[in-house]
Amino acid sequence: MNTQPSSQAIVQKLWNLCDVLRDDGINYSDYVTELVLLLFIKMEYENTEQGVLVAHKLPEGCRWTDINQLSGLNLLNKYKQVLLDLSQSQDHLIAAIYSNAQTRLREPRHLEQLVKTLDGLDWFSLKNDGLGDLYEGLLEKNANETKSGAGQYFTPRVLIDSMVNCIQPQAGEVIQDPAAGTAGFLIAANEYIKRQTDDYYDLSAAQIKFQKNKAFVGVELVPSTRRLALMNCLLHGIEGGSEGDSEGVVLQGNSLGQVGASLNRADVILANPPFGAAKGGEASITRDDLTFKTSNKQLAFLQHIYRNLKAGGRAAVVLPDNVLFEAGIGTDIRRDLMHKCNLHTILRLPTGIFYAQGVKTNVLFFTKGTASNPDQDQNCTENVWVYDLRTNMPSFGKRTPFSPEHLKPFEAVYGENADGTSPRTEGEWSFCDNNESGKNSLSNSCDADNNNDNDNLTLESSRWRVFSRDWIRDNKGDSLDISWLKDSDSIDAADLPEPHILASEAMNELTEALRQLDGLMQALGQQDEAEIQKKLLAESLGLSEGDI
Repeated sequence: MNTQPSSQAIVQKLWNLCDVLRDDGINYSDYVTELVLLLFIKMEYENTEQGVLVAHKLPEGCRWTDINQLSGLNLLNKYKQVLLDLSQSQDHLIAAIYSNAQTRLREPRHLEQLVKTLDGLDWFSLKNDGLGDLYEGLLEKNANETKSGAGQYFTPRVLIDSMVNCIQPQAGEVIQDPAAGTAGFLIAANEYIKRQTDDYYDLSAAQIKFQKNKAFVGVELVPSTRRLALMNCLLHGIEGGSEGDSEGVVLQGNSLGQVGASLNRADVILANPPFGAAKGGEASITRDDLTFKTSNKQLAFLQHIYRNLKAGGRAAVVLPDNVLFEAGIGTDIRRDLMHKCNLHTILRLPTGIFYAQGVKTNVLFFTKGTASNPDQDQNCTENVWVYDLRTNMPSFGKRTPFSPEHLKPFEAVYGENADGTSPRTEGEWSFCDNNESGKNSLSNSCDADNNNDNDNLTLESSRWRVFSRDWIRDNKGDSLDISWLKDSDSIDAADLPEPHILASEAMNELTEALRQLDGLMQALGQQDEAEIQKKLLAESLGLSEGDI
């Protein structure tokens, strides 16, 4: 019987330490940052002890063994000095991680309790990437704490893994995330490549060096989030960025500003840009090289991403619905995207999988140019395949977790080719609701192989459809907000009353509402204004004043 604690169990123990920090006046929004400043020192020690790291990354005097034997004020003062020394380290990566790092702990006994708890955990049960997985578990725990708002930096790992499985990053490719958050996409891409190369065993020494130092690059605007990302990458064995700098994988800055404009082009881009409009103090759009000027951050990020792909490069990007249907500049950007790239796949995601409840999101998969001509920059999109995982699906959350099983049907129809060129056939009936029992459950998959009533399996009930570029232009005006599945909770038009009855009911309700508004205006002493409005209403309806 295996009695070793799981990463999940240790994550819960670490999260419980929040009670200690809260007693010292530290809230959830600062909790993870406060804890990982100390946790990273412990993890670096454990990684060195287990041989994951060949030598200590932290200098003498700043290691775990320099603080875990102390207590009281000696411990607190030593820890404050360690943070200061690390921020001034000759190792630029360590200096970047601990830049401006300060502890907000005031009580020595609280710090001592944290140190003793970390010393008491069974770290050696967590092999290889175990410490990195543990760290990611802590980030996810923080993201799920809605009071912290940290979810905006954390894309569900289930979705990240599925996007990576489809895009299939390869050893030797430059992989970017211009909205890195805590670097989840970069970590997942690295793990995917390690699985394909027998943990890099199949690569040469030069190739391994490239993977660790130049293959990955991210950009993050928020300094404290970048700190978390740098730690995450280092704990997973990724040390340097593809731009050749010595300050880690994730650069500090704004992808919609000069930092983004100076990035080299990438083979693969994976991203979940932040939601919302650009404001003066956060992620301002200062790029002058983007063709279409917009205050919509997602539209600006989308432009950056398809412009920054190499010829033949692949991208998978999480974007909200407004990007798919926004008119004006939005239409121009979508049209430009479909000209320069093969927008081959759209995945309509269910609600409830991100921290911002109610936000409807999608994943756009596209390739720069075409399979036959990667340098082509006009009319690259011929067909767009859409998978609807939103209609007639539950709203996911803590009670209904979003799992890899929900994405397996999509990955199957996506196909083996990362660029979306696998042979595809319309029709996929997983999670259908031909009957009320088991609605939307995984066991109620209604594909043609296991459903006896195949006559009901029409394309109109399929989750997987294809739409030609011409149809999108002629019928949707280049909107990509494409849906066809009927909401099972909606009222069937065939069951509605006759149109004249509906119109009569609407007029009755409107008449009663106007009567009540007139009475309210009279009660407020606004008789003259009420008379003016009634005259305007009479004119609009072609009536005489006496008729109202």
